[in-house]
Amino acid sequence: MHREFFPVTRNLIYLNHAAVTPLCRPAAEAMQGLAQDALDWGSLHYDRWLECYEGLRLSAARLVNATPGEIAIVKNTSEGIATVAMGLDWRPGDKIVAFEGEFPANQYPWQRLESKGVKIEWLAPNAALDQIDRAARGARLLAISFVQFLTGFRADLTGIGEICQRHGVVFLVDAIQGLGAFPVDVQAAHIDALAADGHKWLVGPEGCGVLYISRRLQEQVEPMEFGWTNVAGFNDYASRDMTLRPDAGRYECGTLNTIGCYGLRAAIDFLLGIGIDKISPIVRGLAAQIAEGVRQRGYEVLGEPNAGIVSFRKPDIDSAAIYTRLRDRSIITAQRAGWVRASPHFYIEPEDIAKMLDLLP
Repeated sequence: MHREFFPVTRNLIYLNHAAVTPLCRPAAEAMQGLAQDALDWGSLHYDRWLECYEGLRLSAARLVNATPGEIAIVKNTSEGIATVAMGLDWRPGDKIVAFEGEFPANQYPWQRLESKGVKIEWLAPNAALDQIDRAARGARLLAISFVQFLTGFRADLTGIGEICQRHGVVFLVDAIQGLGAFPVDVQAAHIDALAADGHKWLVGPEGCGVLYISRRLQEQVEPMEFGWTNVAGFNDYASRDMTLRPDAGRYECGTLNTIGCYGLRAAIDFLLGIGIDKISPIVRGLAAQIAEGVRQRGYEVLGEPNAGIVSFRKPDIDSAAIYTRLRDRSIITAQRAGWVRASPHFYIEPEDIAKMLDLLP
């Protein structure tokens, strides 16, 4: 399905979308076009660049059911999360609910706040909703990954969001391991902030991402990075009025990654054109094929993955050796914490998975 948009399939069986994705053809062509235009014309067509920024905000808003004024263009997921973590006015005794086993981008910012007297209650990644409900009482913020980067566990965002709304808790989602493969509706899930980069399941470039931050939360989060484009009158270079922009653009502190914006907008539009609801069952099916196949061959699967990530290992066999064996045969996975991690996207065929399974020792 749609393999013609992924020339990588001519060279590799690519099962590593949870790390760095191959570009889809529309993203690559959009960036090539911008590069050629800048080569030939410099910034003569700068108005098109500005249109691309607005187009990216609109496409990202469509992807998560937000408004363009709630989308900031950021460098990466880490910057998006840190914008919220560092921009809130924390007080000693404030409480955060966080989850064990998170990628450092969704752990370090919260741990830094402990020096300000903020308390963190750590829960298991697959904690039941009633446990999350108890922990959320009296909390100021809850932060969780949409999909856990190693176990492949996909959180119940709607259930957790209902809890956060009921208790008045800011709900922040690290969405990089699910956005582009599974639907996200920030309104239905009562999500206050969500960050994701383009270089995983969005099949776009590195170094360009989006931060959704609700209108309500924008009034509580101060920009921690401050430059010329944070302010409402940034187009007037003679002005020194520091009134903030009236939307999420207040978190953009300077010149954007224009070529990345071209690529990410094209990638999101490509996925929207296919339909995330059509992509999701394919990703789940491929992951289930991997999980079942490795179990039949005597491998252990980490947790009960319900997204597109499957981590597996076998007693007495070095996972690094398995990874290398596959790589040497043009099958790309990842090594993570002693596990082999496979993460297929929707354009991968079941036959590709079967080839990988047949090569396992």
